[in-house]
Amino acid sequence: MRKFKVAAFAAVLSAFGAAASAEDVINAVHFAPTPSDFTQEFLRFVEAVNERGEGVVRINVRGGPEVIPNPQLGTAQQAGLIDMIHTPAGLYLELVPEGEVLSASGLSPMDARENGAWDFINEIYQRKGNAMLLAHMNASAGFHIWTVDEPRLLEDGMLDFSPILIRASPLYRQLFENVGATMVIQPAPEVYTSLERGVINANAYPVLGYASFGWDRFTRYRVDPGFFRMDVLISMNVDSFNALSPEAQAIVLEVSEEFERRSYEETAALNDRLAQEMIDGGQTVVEMTGEGRERFLQMAADAAWQRMEARDPSSIARLRELFE
Repeated sequence: MRKFKVAAFAAVLSAFGAAASAEDVINAVHFAPTPSDFTQEFLRFVEAVNERGEGVVRINVRGGPEVIPNPQLGTAQQAGLIDMIHTPAGLYLELVPEGEVLSASGLSPMDARENGAWDFINEIYQRKGNAMLLAHMNASAGFHIWTVDEPRLLEDGMLDFSPILIRASPLYRQLFENVGATMVIQPAPEVYTSLERGVINANAYPVLGYASFGWDRFTRYRVDPGFFRMDVLISMNVDSFNALSPEAQAIVLEVSEEFERRSYEETAALNDRLAQEMIDGGQTVVEMTGEGRERFLQMAADAAWQRMEARDPSSIARLRELFE
């Protein structure tokens, strides 16, 4: 269920105790298990903030999905139950459907800051999700389709989706509906069991973090090309951010922008290394080709804009102007 009891979450988080310190303390939760590449990068960000902000600001990491389940992260932050979350925009599109632009656009985070796109989407997040965006992470890599059985290509080179029962998230639901795939919408922690029991025979996820879930034991094929771009965000509850001292705010914003750029530069190389490790472990890459490849990529781009416009068309023209 997507609803949760505010009192229950407040009790869970307050159990950790209040910090007896003059520092501003930011309570944070991450979306992925601690060993994952995503979380390890976030923990390096936390370490950098805490080191630079010693005596001024400190991030307290409460944990991951065992503390707040993925589907409830955005709502928990909106309600002020957690100060900072590290999670993909795709996990709270119900609050901020415009967040899909971060995966649909080819604009780098640095260029988005330069041309005003970042400020515009940040204003939307603050208004709809009570969330202050700090950084767009891992934006130099995208998503892939992974299959248990050897995938077939159609005559035009596009993947044949007819035999595929794929696990999907809300982010790419529209795309898979458009290509005629059969889907199961479920959070990441349920995927291993679904693959193990044959409930699904395909998955959609980035290279980063894939093997850390153990999914590569079942999905022995990766389908290229990648689609969309990763949309992992670090954000804060607006009221929590405003409650920080000016010095603490400056430190958090400075480190966030530094790590965003660093993440963009490092993610592409890490993505290639992890992909090769899975290939070395016996995984096979199947490449869409020709007109089918281009048709799939165009359908991916169109799907994101279609769904954003269907949910709230009020900002679409400006988003297209800034992000396309």
